[in-house]
Amino acid sequence: MRPMLGTLELPQVQDLTTSDLRAVAEHQAVGKDGSMLQNLGRAPTGVRVRGVATDTGAATLIEELKAQVRTGEPVAFVADITADTSVEEVLVDDLQVRELAGRPGAFAYVLTLREFTEPVAPASTAGLEADILGEADDLLGDLLDGLDITPPFATGLEAFVTPLTGLLERLRAFREATGG
Repeated sequence: MRPMLGTLELPQVQDLTTSDLRAVAEHQAVGKDGSMLQNLGRAPTGVRVRGVATDTGAATLIEELKAQVRTGEPVAFVADITADTSVEEVLVDDLQVRELAGRPGAFAYVLTLREFTEPVAPASTAGLEADILGEADDLLGDLLDGLDITPPFATGLEAFVTPLTGLLERLRAFREATGG
């Protein structure tokens, strides 16, 4: 059985490789020997397909593969080697194409695929109060109204600058005079 990417039959596949990786986090306890390992699940399975397209539809195949890269949509993938890994849909991560010298219309291709997993639905917001945004606006509105008085307050402090200018020197002199 030839590998299929959606409705495209991949011709003359010479190498098909899968890679699986488990995500494990190591946590060391302070002051203790050893560590704990946390299983974070597995990373999406990677698939690398290397082949050659030499028939009359080779240029069309390459254009359709390029379209798969551009759309970024998940597509069905079927191959003998991926039957045990349960890979059903993939994203085309990368496509490398090389035109073969001396063979017009013949292309070597390398497809890098990544297993597609459906994103988790966001948590329900039904438990939040309906008018929480309105309450926040009311609280911040009062705060912003209070900030309107800062320019007159800052300019009102100018009256105290002259009398307090020498205060630090007078306090030092007093401290030295009292022996403190």
